Amino acid sequence: MIDLRHVSKSFYKRDAFVDAVNDISLTIARREIVAIIGPSGCGKSTLLNMIAGLYMPTKGNVVYKGTVIDDVNTDVGYMTQKDNLLPWRNVRENVAFPLELAGVAKAERADRANQVIEHVGLQGFEDRFPTELSGGMRKRACLARMLLYGAETALLDEPFAALDAQLKLAMHDLVLRLAAENGQTVVLVTHDLMEAVTLADRVLVCTRRPATVALEQRIDLKRPRDVLNVRFTNEFKELYDTLWERLRLEYHEERV
Repeated sequence: MIDLRHVSKSFYKRDAFVDAVNDISLTIARREIVAIIGPSGCGKSTLLNMIAGLYMPTKGNVVYKGTVIDDVNTDVGYMTQKDNLLPWRNVRENVAFPLELAGVAKAERADRANQVIEHVGLQGFEDRFPTELSGGMRKRACLARMLLYGAETALLDEPFAALDAQLKLAMHDLVLRLAAENGQTVVLVTHDLMEAVTLADRVLVCTRRPATVALEQRIDLKRPRDVLNVRFTNEFKELYDTLWERLRLEYHEERV
């Protein structure tokens, strides 16, 4: 589905080049959930931006379904840490916005939006505005918008970082259910190692900037996953400890 071939990315800032990503090669299969974790500012989000076609690599190629990305990748949905809902539109109008851009008739887009709103458990809130919603509800609205857009790949950039522990669990369960139902490929950037192990089929640990892959770990926990109770299994602890042993080196080096 996604193939990064010796990808590097540099930015020119303040009269100097800053290397964000250095020579990463990575293949992500269809319907796979891959989590990318590493220190702040190491280049994780830059990888997502290159998959989305928002940044072009300085070196190497990003290939999506066999085609080199050289423009915005409209086959992916992108969910950021901020919810990015339009405050002057209600939930239905926000969710239906991609269909509006595509020129779909008002009645049809409202009907299709209502269906996906119910799918994510927001029925009864269709006419509410973002300021009237809780943080978890806004995240559900963003997921609904991405589902309605029909993206076969979901790029998630720390989308649940601002939520409390209970809401995170609910969102993790929802993401896993929707990804399975819709056959989506998911690439998740997170600082939360527990979140990464809970959701992913594979976790990549990145080094400090410029990002390289320090460790690639398969997460062989059965699906469907119970996002709460899986965390208390011996298998989960072993995977978590293995990843932390490598990840903590990057944070230790940051402090030196």
